[in-house]
Amino acid sequence: MLLLRLTLCSKIPLDSPRHLSQLLSRKLTQGGQGRAHSSSFAHRSELRQAKRIVVKLGSAVVTRGDECGLALGRLASIVEQVAMLQNQGREMMIVTSGAVAFGKQRLRHEILLSQSVRQALHSGHSQLNDMSLPVLEARACAAAGQSGLMALYEAMFTQYSTCTAQVLVTNLDFHDDQKRQNLNSTLRELLRMNIVPIINTNDAVVPPPEPNSDLQGVNVISIKDNDSLAARLAVEMKADLLIALSDVEGLYNSPPGTDDAKLIDIFYPGDQQSITYGTKSRVGIGGMEAKVKAALWALQGGTSVVIANGTNPKVTGHVITDIVEGKKVGTFFSEFKPAGPSVEEQTEMARSSGRTLASLHPVQRSEIICHLADLLTERKEEILAANKMDMDLAVSAGHLPPAMLKRLSLSPAKLNSLAVGLRQIAMAAQDSVGRVLRRTRVAHNLELEQITVPIGLLLVIFEARPDCLPQVSTLAIASGNALLLKGGKEAANTNRVLHQLTQEALSMHGVKEAVQMVSTREEVEDLCRLDKMIDLIVPRGSSQLVRDIQRAAKGIPVLGHSEGICHVYVDSEASIDKVIKIVRDSKCDYPAACNAMETLLIHRDILRTPMFDQIIDMLRTERVKIHAGPRFASYLTFSPSEAKSMRTEYGELECCMEVVDSMQEAIEHIHKYGSSHTDVIITENEDTAEKFLQQLDSACVFWNASSRFADGYRFGLGAEVGISTARIHARGPVGLEGLLTTKWVLRGDGHTVADFSEHGTMKYLHENLPAGQNPSSVF
Repeated sequence: MLLLRLTLCSKIPLDSPRHLSQLLSRKLTQGGQGRAHSSSFAHRSELRQAKRIVVKLGSAVVTRGDECGLALGRLASIVEQVAMLQNQGREMMIVTSGAVAFGKQRLRHEILLSQSVRQALHSGHSQLNDMSLPVLEARACAAAGQSGLMALYEAMFTQYSTCTAQVLVTNLDFHDDQKRQNLNSTLRELLRMNIVPIINTNDAVVPPPEPNSDLQGVNVISIKDNDSLAARLAVEMKADLLIALSDVEGLYNSPPGTDDAKLIDIFYPGDQQSITYGTKSRVGIGGMEAKVKAALWALQGGTSVVIANGTNPKVTGHVITDIVEGKKVGTFFSEFKPAGPSVEEQTEMARSSGRTLASLHPVQRSEIICHLADLLTERKEEILAANKMDMDLAVSAGHLPPAMLKRLSLSPAKLNSLAVGLRQIAMAAQDSVGRVLRRTRVAHNLELEQITVPIGLLLVIFEARPDCLPQVSTLAIASGNALLLKGGKEAANTNRVLHQLTQEALSMHGVKEAVQMVSTREEVEDLCRLDKMIDLIVPRGSSQLVRDIQRAAKGIPVLGHSEGICHVYVDSEASIDKVIKIVRDSKCDYPAACNAMETLLIHRDILRTPMFDQIIDMLRTERVKIHAGPRFASYLTFSPSEAKSMRTEYGELECCMEVVDSMQEAIEHIHKYGSSHTDVIITENEDTAEKFLQQLDSACVFWNASSRFADGYRFGLGAEVGISTARIHARGPVGLEGLLTTKWVLRGDGHTVADFSEHGTMKYLHENLPAGQNPSSVF
């Protein structure tokens, strides 16, 4: 028989303004729903559309580690997320465990109290320590714990002005059509009234689970635990999403903790044979096998499923909301298996093929690059046709600014220029990998070398800039690195053709898979979590993209710069002709570039001089909008609009202008407001210039040259993967050398051993110190 007990929040009257607004919001969102429940979601990103969500809380999630009592902090965090999603207009349901653990805590307390009183009265205090607790029957614990568990949920949800209702069910309630209809009707009415149903099996009366009764056909699943209950309920209620929280990160291909265990990101119904299950969790009835069976049953019924960890303190506070936002959390069950490999499989293929690439002879790597350069010119019609498709789509969409459209566009001249740059890199690749940087004789017949080697696997993320693909691919090939590429969707057609040509060139020496293009709908944040496979991330795009990647890539180094706030300082001894040419080129040649001037610093003595007037006239002619710095504004009666910040990267025909008293003050200004990218001094005084070049702490510092020269191609690197403002490893325009690291190689005869005793150390010094030097003088 169905036991139903409604527990409404008495503190929130139904006629309160907040409750009425929630009901009104619920009506509006229900009317706008319209997603057919014929099939589950195909991809994680679609989970944002989930309207009706069932959250299953396993025993390991709800209970403490001692299995006696509830994990209150963890439970409060989960309640907060459910309430937030409920208040967004979604329909939330909870299938919870915990009644037995709550009741066990309560009964133990009562038994201890009772025993202590009896023994104190009859035997004295000396025997209190000898008390032992009897084994508590689970059904009795459930009966004692249900009311307390529900009262706890009610108190927690009340903090978020959310009402709850308790529903207790048994397996028999689903076998009777009338009871099942009653349950369905009750739950729908509760959801309509913006109430969160909290469902649990009635463990006080439930019979023991029948063995081998998990599945009884396509349309029936036996309720033997809360996993099967959640699956059955999700299908009955036509839920869009079932989130099953447990004490593991998700589904592994073998028991978690074993050497080869790998977390499965997406699980498909046909993959059951590839899974080896371990033991069940420390508490509860089911194990991972029961969860998978229940998940597959729900998936077949049209409900998407995610199994994730609800006990990890690092993620518990946002695990449910992350799943609903489509982030890569836990294991996502999907019926729609993509035709190509997953991004994890692509990463493994790239790493494996990359090791072969690194072992090729330098001439072979150069041959690959030259072949790719030839393909760029031979197949330019195919490339330009694909690029025209991208350009037409971008223009019709109308969301790309002119600067981005210019980056997206390719031309025969640009392809020819790319081919020339690639051939330059091919020449440099002859002696890049395996070059000996240092050779030392450690001892007799023991020689130590430091040699250059590839970094490993690079992830390069770039926006609407298809010419980046062959440049970066070539640098990776030349340095022997494997490469994972993620391009912007605006250049999808062009990128696809360029990647095909790259793999065609790689095929000539059997390393086609060394460069992979991620074409699946992976979020950048998800790619940045592959910290065990990716060695370096190189972002190519807007400052916002770089900042997002730097935040997301917590375990992977990021090579790049978040901002390009480049300064040009016009000294009091500058040449007017050089000033006009350098400032114009620095700001107006390509305003969207990261090496374009953003702040123009003027020496105070230049104000109200013909040079100053000519600078202003040139900027006006080029239609550059000027923002006055605080000090510059104070000198003018009618000043331009004052700069909101001195740390602005405009990326357009705009710049900030400020006044300084000296070259030293210019340096201090740049150190305070710059981004350590590229900074310029214009002066005829060599001493002043040299001090500027020595004292300024930026990746690129120029004297009488445009900031636009901060470019790998102009530096003679052939191409660059980006410009780095980091303090370690590569800095400035990063070409081939910046994608290499080193390793130490020691060659011995097998007879020499490392003797660190005093005698061994003195012997080593005697053999290796210059003639005539006493070994004792070293200490």
